[in-house]
Amino acid sequence: MSDRRKTRARPNPRRVFAETYGEVLAEGIARRSVLKGLFALAGSAVILPVLGETARAAAAPTSTFTELARVRDKDDHWPTGYSRQILARWGDGLFADSPDFDPAKLDGKAAERQFGYNNDFTHYMPLPPGSTGSEHGLMLVSHEYATPFLMFPELTADDYREKMTEDQIRAVMASVGLSIFEVKKANRRWEIVRDGQYNRRIHMGTEMAISGPAAGDDRLKTKADPVGRTVFGTISNCNGGITPWGTLLSGEEGSMDVFAGDFTTLPNQELVERQGWDEEDNDIYGAGRIEPRFRFEEEPNEWMRFDWVVEIDPLDPASKPVKRTALGRFTHEGAQCAVAPDGRVVVFMGDDDDFEYLYRFVTRDPWNPNDRAANRDLLDNGTLSVAKFESDGTMSWLPLIAGEGPLTAEAGFASQADVVLNTRAAADLLGATPMDAPEGFVVHPKTGKLYVAMTENEDRLPAGEGDAEEQVNPANPRGPNPHGHLLELVPPGGPDKADFAAASFRWDVFVLCGNPAVAEDGALFHPATSVNGWFTDPDNLSVDPAGRLWVATDGPPPEGIADALFVVDTEGEGRALPRLFYVAPVGSECCSPTFTPDGRSVFVSIQHPGELRFEDDEDASSIADAGTNWPDFKEAQPARPSLIVLSRDDSAAVGS
Repeated sequence: MSDRRKTRARPNPRRVFAETYGEVLAEGIARRSVLKGLFALAGSAVILPVLGETARAAAAPTSTFTELARVRDKDDHWPTGYSRQILARWGDGLFADSPDFDPAKLDGKAAERQFGYNNDFTHYMPLPPGSTGSEHGLMLVSHEYATPFLMFPELTADDYREKMTEDQIRAVMASVGLSIFEVKKANRRWEIVRDGQYNRRIHMGTEMAISGPAAGDDRLKTKADPVGRTVFGTISNCNGGITPWGTLLSGEEGSMDVFAGDFTTLPNQELVERQGWDEEDNDIYGAGRIEPRFRFEEEPNEWMRFDWVVEIDPLDPASKPVKRTALGRFTHEGAQCAVAPDGRVVVFMGDDDDFEYLYRFVTRDPWNPNDRAANRDLLDNGTLSVAKFESDGTMSWLPLIAGEGPLTAEAGFASQADVVLNTRAAADLLGATPMDAPEGFVVHPKTGKLYVAMTENEDRLPAGEGDAEEQVNPANPRGPNPHGHLLELVPPGGPDKADFAAASFRWDVFVLCGNPAVAEDGALFHPATSVNGWFTDPDNLSVDPAGRLWVATDGPPPEGIADALFVVDTEGEGRALPRLFYVAPVGSECCSPTFTPDGRSVFVSIQHPGELRFEDDEDASSIADAGTNWPDFKEAQPARPSLIVLSRDDSAAVGS
């Protein structure tokens, strides 16, 4: 994910945290299982120092690759004994008739036939469907946002809105959304199958259905859609997930940035502001210049038709995507699925903004593994809930149901449509726990535990300062929290019968991110963590076939480090011990590692390379001062967000 944090003030990495870390522990953190293991190795110290050989000898991680040295570079880096391949770059053809990439001639029609920009969610689906094939598959990739002044020559951050041509605007609108395409491996190299039967591009003009409680609501009706059940396009597709029946769930995050005009002309201004409207960061594509629906004054309801979870069938290119409103409306990072013992499907979601919440949706009915079509509308009926964390290590899922508890008609929740259209306000009323920008969710298939990334929140306040909801709490124990942390959620039932639909879970803080050598960071990793292994700003999470957790970062503080990919054991002697595996080019993030079933290939999206200047980590304002023009390194040519593949030279499983 990237919320373009380049526009946000960077915290001072050496700012002293509230009171002492011992007082934070007294609020319930000392009971954490990860700390018990760390204290056993490191003695009684609360702030763990950079650790010596004794602690290192006690660790036995299952990963054996040679850990990288931390580096910040215009290029990317990977371990000795591995190879890296560029599989798809922005503008690469996905169809037999796709034109060659040329940013000077790019228009909407061309972009609709090419790999999109700023790829985020990435998933490898084996082909044929239902198989475990590791050399022929379907790549499902989202394209979160575009940065026109880093795409086209002659544009700058100051003038691009006025200077973009209609062709450029339409190219941008076609370059976001999703790419679905076949890939095959032959002679140790992966290739795009340009005539693949499943190949498809989805973008800001793709027709989609609206289903669930908000479908047909007056607030979703427009001039073009007077019944409120059809919308064109998807925006800000960040991360996502895969349902048990093999459809893709794509989270729309931050769609407000695309709209233009005077929001004070709208009847529901409080909801506009709650949804994230920023008068200084809007109309980012100039779409309102060519399509009136993106201007508030012309179409006052269009903005409410975005920021949903979109379900897409990758195995049916002719199918219409569906926005599933039962899952709520907020800035969706992703939508990770699990199955409860009774067969009901559970979707876990994070609202990626400071002081927002964790959500869960549990289907009313179990899924049918024998009839894929029977699951078509399963996500339209069920219970949406929000998380509340307690200091005793328990957490509850609070149902968001109109007419129950504080969600009364008098409070503005007369129907479930009211709840899903104003999900954040409903969660406020239930007293949910405000989190530190929750992003990636992943279910560990071997242990049944869930891991969730809190990327950072420099606005978190110490206990006793400011408003209570902005102060530290047990699940977000640092104020401020510029480095982020990982939570471990444990449903009842154990590894084999984990009840993801249960009303209550246990929870732990898995790691507190930051530099262990800086006491004020309050970082807590395994004592054997090296000077290269610690990380900040965790974002996307994945688990490889061997059970190792892979953590991709997004936006570390300016300490001369780049975004990277780390490998972490979740159990055993190497629990909470991160090791640096891959470093992305300057100004980029690596997103959504996904593996072939045999574990021999890992695909990683590299998003927004060059978005920061190389010399000082300030925002790049044009192609001319971009931090890198990776991966082509052609003079005066833009950097190209890309999908890469990493594999071991000896063909063994990656990470091992």
